Amino acid sequence: TQSMFRVAAIQMASGPNVLANLQEAARLIELAAATGARIIALPEYFCLMGMRDTDKVKLRETEGSGPVQDFLAAEAKRHKAWIVGGTVPLACDDAGRVRNACLVYDAEGRRVARYDKIHLFGFDMGQEKYAEQDTIEPGRAVVTVESPWGRLGLSVCYDRRFPELYRAMGEVDLLFIPSAFTETTGKAHWETLIRARAIENQCFVVAPAQGGYHVNGRETHGHTMIVDPWGVVL
Repeated sequence: TQSMFRVAAIQMASGPNVLANLQEAARLIELAAATGARIIALPEYFCLMGMRDTDKVKLRETEGSGPVQDFLAAEAKRHKAWIVGGTVPLACDDAGRVRNACLVYDAEGRRVARYDKIHLFGFDMGQEKYAEQDTIEPGRAVVTVESPWGRLGLSVCYDRRFPELYRAMGEVDLLFIPSAFTETTGKAHWETLIRARAIENQCFVVAPAQGGYHVNGRETHGHTMIVDPWGVVL
């Protein structure tokens, strides 16, 4: 039996300045740790919501080294908490693209998991247009990791629309879905999809989100949530 423990999901409205985003993330991680959170989860693109999609390609890091990865490891160690690091742009073979990678660090600051977003978002509604495949190379592997509080399943944002991904994980205790959901689709589907994933997989779902107006003109839906296996929004 698992004893009660606290999980924190952090909401941000990240901008084009990486250092400013990391400072804001550090402030929020500290607040979460002060409440006794053992796992702290950041949203997708927490370190950068650039003016252009290609900005993240310029800032990509090699696996295992770079300021954003160093930041996540240091924060986990400082607060002695597990950190689910939203997503970090990591280098891949394609010079024009990145892997949009969700990195998990344990309480010693060791990286214990990496999941590369598999399902890429494409959306075209006149004014509002997204084509992630232009700057992101999709991942191929389903990823779960054992923690002191049970098995964690990793996914990112648009992945939530694909129930077969979660089915492929087998039994998990907590699902993480760090996101930067558009306001347009978020209004329609955000809560419904998160609760569905919790109910059908009989696990907790933690969905930290970008929420607000971004310098680049995007608007994200927010409504960061933690949902229990019965589908109740906690």
